[in-house]
Amino acid sequence: MKTTAEVLIIGGGINGCAAAYYLAKEGVDVIVLEGSPFIGNGGSSRNGGGVRQSGRDPRELIYVMWGIKELWPGLSEELGADVEYYQQGNLRLGKTEAHLKILRKLADRARTVGLDVRMVSGDEAREINPYLSKEVIGASWCPTDGHANPLRATLAFYRRARQLGAQFLTDMPIRELRKIKGRARQAVTADGTVFEGDTIVVAAGYASRKIVNTVGIDVPMDLKVSETLVTEAQPHLFWQMLGTAAADFYGHQTQHGSFVFGGSAGYDQFTPHDETTLSVPPATSIHAPCICRAVMGYFPRLADAKIVRAWGGWTDLCADGVPVISRIDEVPGVVLACGFSGHGFGSAPAVGKLLSEMAMEKETTINLDALRYDRFLAKDRKRAV
Repeated sequence: MKTTAEVLIIGGGINGCAAAYYLAKEGVDVIVLEGSPFIGNGGSSRNGGGVRQSGRDPRELIYVMWGIKELWPGLSEELGADVEYYQQGNLRLGKTEAHLKILRKLADRARTVGLDVRMVSGDEAREINPYLSKEVIGASWCPTDGHANPLRATLAFYRRARQLGAQFLTDMPIRELRKIKGRARQAVTADGTVFEGDTIVVAAGYASRKIVNTVGIDVPMDLKVSETLVTEAQPHLFWQMLGTAAADFYGHQTQHGSFVFGGSAGYDQFTPHDETTLSVPPATSIHAPCICRAVMGYFPRLADAKIVRAWGGWTDLCADGVPVISRIDEVPGVVLACGFSGHGFGSAPAVGKLLSEMAMEKETTINLDALRYDRFLAKDRKRAV
């Protein structure tokens, strides 16, 4: 087993797999270390598949918009696998004036960075999607949003990266990072195996926090549980991605007819988990009924659709709701990507590309200064003053 490479990537989710692909494409020698037995075992295979710009913080919109314009449209062809990408727009729905106030604020904020998103009335929303309930009185509409298949996309990056020479190793949880002459160069697994690289990319979801703690870096994150359910196949109704101002559900209809709907009942702190292993949270009897009730309020036609399965997953929720995508000045050799707060799938091709540029010590195509990890340190310094 090879233990030395130009770049080590910790985390075999879609961000790690995408970074490995773009690095291998440039001829860089890469080893990816995944802590669980499976590639994509975290949020990358447990999300609703949204490839969206609407509803995002402007700090992340810049690179997300770039990825949707430049990378997603040709991704299936580039990777040689159908990632089931559909760019048919996103309706974010509202039932009350308070909901519309939220949606207007989000839309106004997004337009400041050039996103094509506008408010529509309930009737206009039903022209776009005639299956909506009469309870919907308005929505925001972003025609360039869409959705894709998370597992297919993750495995497509993984397979293509391997074909280009990247090495992937599973069951390799990282115990610590080590510095040599002031620069991070080694990643030590739980069984003591030492891997060495010129650059270490840490993209391991919430586990990233504990890993970079070993070299004195901390990112304020917490765990939030989300649950997703899948219906039996239905006649085709629509291609739009859906969300709501109330954040009570999101989802879309898949290529083969099933609906994928996600959401949370708001009882995250009561979901049992072991932070030492971050084992996958079980599906519960709480979240799925909440999601179903929400869906029926917006789409009464789906009231009799049968649920085939449900699953739970962890969200690495960052303190200010946007990720850290950053080189670490205090620890040269570390590049960090974590805290995606439930919206990391749609940005993954862009993030993978930008991480590859950071790992190769290039200037990034998109300026990511607003997502540096030390934004939290700057806030602490202001308080101290």
